[in-house]
Amino acid sequence: MSQTLNSSSSASALAAPKRLVIASRESRLALWQAHYVQDCLKKCYPDCDVQILGMTTRGDQILDKALSKVGGKGLFVKELETALEDGRADLAVHSLKDVPMVMPEGFDLSCVMAREDARDAFVSNDYASLEDLPAGAIVGTSSLRRESVLRAKFPHLVIEPLRGNLDTRMGKLDRGEYQAIILAAAGLKRLGLESRIRACLPYDPYTPAAGQGALGIETLTSHPHIKEWLAPLLDLPTLYAVSAERMVSRQLGGSCEVPLAAYATWDQNQMQIRSFVASTDGQNICLAKGSGAVASVADAEALGLAVAQDLLAQGAAELIPQISK
Repeated sequence: MSQTLNSSSSASALAAPKRLVIASRESRLALWQAHYVQDCLKKCYPDCDVQILGMTTRGDQILDKALSKVGGKGLFVKELETALEDGRADLAVHSLKDVPMVMPEGFDLSCVMAREDARDAFVSNDYASLEDLPAGAIVGTSSLRRESVLRAKFPHLVIEPLRGNLDTRMGKLDRGEYQAIILAAAGLKRLGLESRIRACLPYDPYTPAAGQGALGIETLTSHPHIKEWLAPLLDLPTLYAVSAERMVSRQLGGSCEVPLAAYATWDQNQMQIRSFVASTDGQNICLAKGSGAVASVADAEALGLAVAQDLLAQGAAELIPQISK
């Protein structure tokens, strides 16, 4: 159930914004997300002129190499942050799983919106499930996390890198370059492509990346009034869940160079979290779970920290140097 923080008093203390500019990548999914935020802001502030500044990032330009080899998911946000710094935009909308676990100085993850389906999705034109794929079938994924699980469970399959925006990836599947691909279900659902999903993969063992399915809005720390304007968009269960997930990832140096999964749920002040760190071949895995009462971001981060410490106690740190070379 969606809940928001009681922010009406702080938001109403400010004069309503007259103009807001949203920085966004120019992929179809990123623009859908930006338009969604635009619509939400217009509902809160009907007289505000909310505009979208579309941008191409380095992550969008480099398509022939794995993200883990060219600088990680931060490549999708740097140009948007520059637009915030130089005043061309007031806020930037991101898929939260693309946002680095440690925010750069001067920037704030000011709002986390309600989460879509956080699961991974199996997409194929010819097969109904991973189990149906024949030996030697090529499966595409952009994620070392997914790759580690697939290699462990299906050693007879060929796992190949898959880069590009969602439409590019789907096009590669449709041209027969892959027999199946694994994507985040949230993106497919947001773009009305749910019918392409043959199966949503269970959280165990296909635990999502930290923040998967959630939208994050970034602003400058020097503009706290913008954070206050965004307060009505914040979703409390998602905020608590991703705070725990991102703490796990932060403690383990989380990036796309590390096959790291973390997924939490929060309901009625109780949180459940599952996380793993694995080798890319799936042969070594450290798995930890946690649960407890959570009534604040600090509580959520404390639970995430405990899970991270459990993983480290199991030897997760020994996997990370192998992966990050």
